[in-house]
Amino acid sequence: MTFRDDVRRGIAILADDLTSAGDGAAPFRRTGHDARILLTPPASLPRHAVGVTAVDLGSRMLDEEAAASSTRRAAGLFAGSELLFKTVDSTLRGHVAAEVRAAWAGSRRRAVVMAPAFPAEGRVTVEGVQYVRGVPVHESDYARDPAHPVRCSDLATLFPEAVLGRPDRADELPERIGNGDLIVCSAAEDSDLDRLVAAVPQLDEVLWVGSPGLAAALARRCARATGTAASQPAPARRPLVVVGSTNPATRRQLAELHGSGDVQGVTVGVDPAPAVQTLRGLTTPVLTLRTPDERHTPQTAQALARSQAAVVQALAEDHTVDALVITGGETATTVLQPLGATGIDLLDEPEPGVVRGSLTGRLPLPVLIKAGGFGDDAMLLRLCHLIRHPLDPGEHV
Repeated sequence: MTFRDDVRRGIAILADDLTSAGDGAAPFRRTGHDARILLTPPASLPRHAVGVTAVDLGSRMLDEEAAASSTRRAAGLFAGSELLFKTVDSTLRGHVAAEVRAAWAGSRRRAVVMAPAFPAEGRVTVEGVQYVRGVPVHESDYARDPAHPVRCSDLATLFPEAVLGRPDRADELPERIGNGDLIVCSAAEDSDLDRLVAAVPQLDEVLWVGSPGLAAALARRCARATGTAASQPAPARRPLVVVGSTNPATRRQLAELHGSGDVQGVTVGVDPAPAVQTLRGLTTPVLTLRTPDERHTPQTAQALARSQAAVVQALAEDHTVDALVITGGETATTVLQPLGATGIDLLDEPEPGVVRGSLTGRLPLPVLIKAGGFGDDAMLLRLCHLIRHPLDPGEHV
């Protein structure tokens, strides 16, 4: 499909997994824009592309060649957007270099401004090197990620063609954009990201690449004076917490949740039937469904993910549960597709790394989705309270 250069249609966010799509769109929702996540790439542009459209390309689960191809097609489809943002994980997991180059080629933008820092979560970029709470990402827990281990922290190694930018030299950005450069920007604070965004006169000349930190800076610059007010959802009677992430932070959060009182759950096996039967028989106000803690072969991990999705589908369709709290982007994608969901209408971002909304499709369930490595040990406890008592800011289940 061709797209006239003079047509500008909303803000588009291209993400490699579902949590990245939510993290990219949520700051714009907070600054007055309507926002929707699409769970799969569209074949053509949405008929009414207003506000923010975030697309989960699912490319982190593909091989590098397929990920690049999918990203390039999507960038071409949304090339006419007034703002085009390609998310990358703030710990550099996934096919970062291949996808950024593919998005640039598809977007037909003059230059790339890349700033992966997310200071609110301790992820900063110093002289082109990515750190997590003071540790280079390739030496952090993310180097041991079972699906996407991080091998390199140095963006200059990933992008030898790049030029490095610093917030104290933000005034050099217009010249570098004019040269058609790929610019990798260091940032240690939100104010650094604001300075970088403010230095670019025409946002639509650039393919923006970053994590929630840069998305928030762009959203602040593009804030709307008026927008659709966020209406509070009805309280959930019985939420199901679905944990597929093996990140240690998420496992600690689950343990804290179970230690709080009225919570029961099961560990899923390859056969979903026992988990369905057990969960249907429990009477606590919050249920949990987790994958086993131990590492598995890719084949077994996929079988467990399919089993987890079957359990969620059974409990949602018979109304045993009426809301979902999901950790991990790949888990969320696997779980939501069998429910017939086509997207998520975003409500807000209650905490960094968390999006809240409602599913679009045949089961319009309230949903909270949390990135696997985000949050303190009490985060799942707070999220369960939020979905059950949306008007009460307390922190107890």
